[in-house]
Amino acid sequence: MYTVAVTKDFIANHFLIGGDWGSENFPHAHHYVAEISIEAAELDKHGYLVDIVEIEAALDSIVDDFRDSMLNEKPEFAGLNPSIEHFSRIICERMLDTIKPPGAGSLNVKLWENATCWAAYKKAF
Repeated sequence: MYTVAVTKDFIANHFLIGGDWGSENFPHAHHYVAEISIEAAELDKHGYLVDIVEIEAALDSIVDDFRDSMLNEKPEFAGLNPSIEHFSRIICERMLDTIKPPGAGSLNVKLWENATCWAAYKKAF
């Protein structure tokens, strides 16, 4: 299996709903780091899983949409608690809407909320 990965950091705001999580129930910011990794056995005609420049452009576009925003107000989070679990899935699905790796494999998004906490979502393609 081949793997290619890109990371991007950004700041976004949210507040948790549906439970008593103390200060997390009030609007606050996180310095997120999104790690995107693509894994597959097949390369394209240029010897790439996906060109890193293409991955960076897709991730930049997604991050730009969330950067400095209130996640609770984004349509993707309608009816959802804006947890890092949901957020990692949303980023993963948007990445796969944008890039088209050759063959079969998986795209994994690991979303760091701080230096010690992360959640991930993996989707096969």
